[in-house]
Amino acid sequence: MKRPAFLPDNFILALIGAIVLATLLPISGMAADVYDHFTTFAIALLFFLHGAKLSREAVYAGATNWRLHLCVLIATFVLFPLIGLASRPLLSHWLTPELFAGLLFLCVLPSTVQSSIAFTSVARGNVPAAVCSASLSNLLGVFMTPLLAGLLITTQGSAGVSLDAVTSIFLEILLPFVAGQIARRWIGTWVGNHPKLVKFVDQSSIVLVVYGAFSASVIEGLWQQLPLTSLAVLVGVAVALLALMLLLTFAVGRRFFAREDEIVLLFCGSKKSLASGIPIAKVLFAGGALGSVVLPLMIFHQLQLLACALIARRYAVAADRADVVTQPAGANPRA
Repeated sequence: MKRPAFLPDNFILALIGAIVLATLLPISGMAADVYDHFTTFAIALLFFLHGAKLSREAVYAGATNWRLHLCVLIATFVLFPLIGLASRPLLSHWLTPELFAGLLFLCVLPSTVQSSIAFTSVARGNVPAAVCSASLSNLLGVFMTPLLAGLLITTQGSAGVSLDAVTSIFLEILLPFVAGQIARRWIGTWVGNHPKLVKFVDQSSIVLVVYGAFSASVIEGLWQQLPLTSLAVLVGVAVALLALMLLLTFAVGRRFFAREDEIVLLFCGSKKSLASGIPIAKVLFAGGALGSVVLPLMIFHQLQLLACALIARRYAVAADRADVVTQPAGANPRA
């Protein structure tokens, strides 16, 4: 039975359910540690399957798409910080110094890796290019974020660089992807013949990340750290920032890139990494200020996951319709 057009699909319902469940029953303690390992396994499996699915020619083309990678880096480390600085005259009347420092800190963070690539896959974008762009953004972010934060934000702590982000990217993203490429000669045909499996792992990994990330935010006091009015202002600022970056990356992508690369720029250039941001924030900001500083990041992170899930689904539906239109008469279309 066909779902009515006004109802969200199962993927969106699963994301909403994950947020509600995390709000009511956030996972913590030893269970959170086990859950984190399970999520890591799911992410590694996702990139292993993508490695097995993609041809070496496609991977090479994604890695050498320097114009696209440069645009992603400019959006992440230039446009975001400039917008944050430009907002100071207006937001200084509405946000405390700690919250505005948190907004600037959000603006200098690298892009997400797992969700950016998963959303690109769901939207039928250029997955090899997304792997390269998101990974490069995070690798550079290990050094660029403390540097930019030191230049733009006055902190009580000292800047430092953690190698955890580099290790995570290698173990969770690059190593499984390379392993999938090696295994492609044996399982590539089977993976290609089961696209629903890759789609299920894509969407499941996103739901797992949403529940884990939102659980951590709730436990950190997402709903208790601010009065309702201040929280509303902060949410409004996060929505405006995300909407502006989505519009800018979409406009540039639509003007200068093919559809598959447009999707990469949209998802990799408009998002910020909670996984990288929290550890770096613990080094850069002292004591009691930490909670207020990371609150804008926690709110922005949840908003970007929801918005990008909706956008990815719309891209996927449009791609499915285009596939049906271009199918020859009597053909058997495949996802």
